[in-house]
Amino acid sequence: MNRELFRRLRQMLMEQLDLSRELSDKEILDSIDELILNQISDSHLALKEKVQLRQELFYSVRKLDVLQELIEDETVTEIMVNGPDAIFVERDGKLTRWHKSFTSREKLEDVIQQIVGKCNRVVNESMPIVDARLENGARVNAVIYPVALNGPILTIRRFPEHPITMEKLISLGSITRECAVFLQKLVQARYSMIIGGGTGSGKTTFLAALAHYIPKDERLITIEDNAELRIQGIDNLVRLEAKMANMAGGMSVSIRDLIRCALRMRPDRIIIGEVRGGEAMDMLQALNTGHEGSLSTAHANSSKDMLSRLETMTLMGVDLPLEAIRRQIASGVDILVHLGRMKDKSRKVLEITEVCGFKDGEIQIRPLYQWQEEKGLVQTASLLHVEKLKRAGIQL
Repeated sequence: MNRELFRRLRQMLMEQLDLSRELSDKEILDSIDELILNQISDSHLALKEKVQLRQELFYSVRKLDVLQELIEDETVTEIMVNGPDAIFVERDGKLTRWHKSFTSREKLEDVIQQIVGKCNRVVNESMPIVDARLENGARVNAVIYPVALNGPILTIRRFPEHPITMEKLISLGSITRECAVFLQKLVQARYSMIIGGGTGSGKTTFLAALAHYIPKDERLITIEDNAELRIQGIDNLVRLEAKMANMAGGMSVSIRDLIRCALRMRPDRIIIGEVRGGEAMDMLQALNTGHEGSLSTAHANSSKDMLSRLETMTLMGVDLPLEAIRRQIASGVDILVHLGRMKDKSRKVLEITEVCGFKDGEIQIRPLYQWQEEKGLVQTASLLHVEKLKRAGIQL
C-alpha cells in the first residue's frame, strides 16, 4: 500500500472526526467510507487494496494501529517493535521481520499510551519502563525515551486464546503422561511447587496447566504483576494484580503487599505468578504457615540454581542469616520443576526435583525425573517424602 496515501487520508480523517465525544465503530467506518469514496474514487486502486486501506485506517483510530493485524493472528506468539520502522514477529519459535511499520514515532507512542492507560499504568520520561497487558491477556512491556535510544520499544507476548492444558502439553511432547500424572497427584496432595526456567521457557503456561489439578472446592488466590493466568473451573477464585504509583498521587501496591493481604483472605492456596525479589520472603512465610500446595514461578537456569535464586531474592526482602533462609526454603518448598527451551524451539520439562530437607548447612535435593538425550524425560528416583500423599489418601 502507498504509505504516503495512507498518511494523507489518516490526517484528513482525524480532522473530520469529532474527538470531543465517544465515537462508535460504525461512525468511524462511515467516515472512512466517505473519505475513500470522495478522495480516491478515480484512483487505480483495486477493490482489495481499498478494503485493506479501510481496515488499516480503522485500526489506526480505534485499535492498535498496524499491530492489530498481528494481535488477531493466532499464529503469532510474540511481537517486538524496535522503534516505528522495525517490527519483528515470532511464529513457531522463529523470528522474522514484518513488512509493515508505523507511520511515525508519535503514532507508536500513542499506541503505547493507549495500552498502558487501559491498565491504569503510567509511562513517561520520569517512568520510562512499564509492564502492562492487553484485553486478551497478552503481556506487554514498553520502554521509551530517555532509556530507549532508537525509538519506543514495545514487546507483546501473546498467549493462546484457549488455555493450554496438561493434555495439550503431553501431545506436544513437553512432558510425559507418567510425569503429568505424578505431578497431578502431588498438586492434589498439596505439595508446594516452584516452576523455574529461562525467559520464554513456558513457565506461566505450565503453571496455569498445573493449576487445573487443584481441587475445585478450594479457595484460590492468584497474585501477579500483570494478570495473565487463566484458571478455569474454580468458583472460589480471587485474582489480585499489583499496581504502580501514578502521577495523580495514587500509591503503589506491590506483590509483597498483595501476599500479606491474601493471607487475611482465608486462602486454601496462593499462586504467585512470578517471584522476582523481596516478595520471596513473604512467599516462604506463607508456605510455612499453613498454605501448603501453593505454586509460583521464578527465573533460574536449573533446579539447583533455583535454590540460590530463592536465597538471593529472600535476602533482598529481609536481613536474616543464610542458614535461617535455607531452613525456610527446605521447610516450605517441596518440589522444583525446571523447564527449558530446546534447539528446535520446543519447550520441555527438563527436571523435577524433590527438596528433601536441611542438613549440614545445605538444602538437600533429590532429582526425581531428568531429561536425557535419546531417552527423553525419565524417572531417576522415587519420592522420598510421601507423608502428604498418605494424608490425602493418594497412592503413587
